[in-house]
Amino acid sequence: MARQLVFRAVVDGKRPVSKTSRTFFAHTRRLTLAAAAFFMASLAASSGHAQSGPFAGMAGNWAGGGTVTLDDGSKERIRCRATYRVSGPNMSMILTCASDAYRFALEANVVDEGGAVSGTWSETTRNVSGGLKGRGGGGNFQVVASAPGFNADIALRTTGNKQSVNIRADSVFSGANISLSK
Repeated sequence: MARQLVFRAVVDGKRPVSKTSRTFFAHTRRLTLAAAAFFMASLAASSGHAQSGPFAGMAGNWAGGGTVTLDDGSKERIRCRATYRVSGPNMSMILTCASDAYRFALEANVVDEGGAVSGTWSETTRNVSGGLKGRGGGGNFQVVASAPGFNADIALRTTGNKQSVNIRADSVFSGANISLSK
C-alpha cells in the first residue's frame, strides 16, 4: 500500500504523503485558522475598548422609532435617525424624528468634564435653542435641556448597539420614548 502511494505521488509529480503527515497538515491548518480568528476577535475587541471615555460606543449612525406624546395626551408613532460624532470628551448629535403629522429635529454639542456634561442644543424645526447640563458617562446620561419657556429632562442609555432616548418636556409635546439601533 505504501509503495502504491509513493508510486502515485512520483507519477503525479508530488512528494509522497503519509496518513500521519495528512493529519498533521489538517491540524496545522485548523490551528492557523483558529489563530487567525482569535487575532481578528482580539483586534475587534481592542478597537471597541480603544473608544473609551464618556461617549464610548455612541459614535455613528442609529435608526429606530418610538412614540411622541403631545400636550393634549395623544400619542403618535415616530421614526427616528440619529448621528453622533465623538472626539474625546466632545460629542455632536443630530436626532431627527417624524410621524405623519409631527416632526422634530434636535442638534446638540456637548462636552464632558469629569462626568459633568454641558453644552448647547437647538430644535431646528421650531427655531428654539438653549443650554443643557447633566451627568453621565459610558453612554448613559441624564441631562436637562432648557430655553426661555421650555425645560426637558432627557435620559439616554446606550448598551452595545441599542440605545433608548426618553424625553419629558413641558411644551408642545410632553414626551418621547425612542429606541434606536446601529
